[in-house]
Amino acid sequence: MILTIETDREEDGRWFAEVLELPGAILYGTNELDAINKVKCLALQAIADQIEHNELAEVDSISFVLKVNLEAA
Repeated sequence: MILTIETDREEDGRWFAEVLELPGAILYGTNELDAINKVKCLALQAIADQIEHNELAEVDSISFVLKVNLEAA
């Protein structure tokens, strides 16, 4: 399973990260890395919950890919 993380910065300076494949998986952090780490934890918890309730087929591996916003770079 490959999960894509996209980050952005609000006009007020706050960073957020979102896992594009998981609706609602978006969290704010004190900086970009903090937001990424928080949303990774949320994604893993959501996937574990789906596995526990037999809502997700067997998962052999989970990888996170960071989507780079070239306009902001």
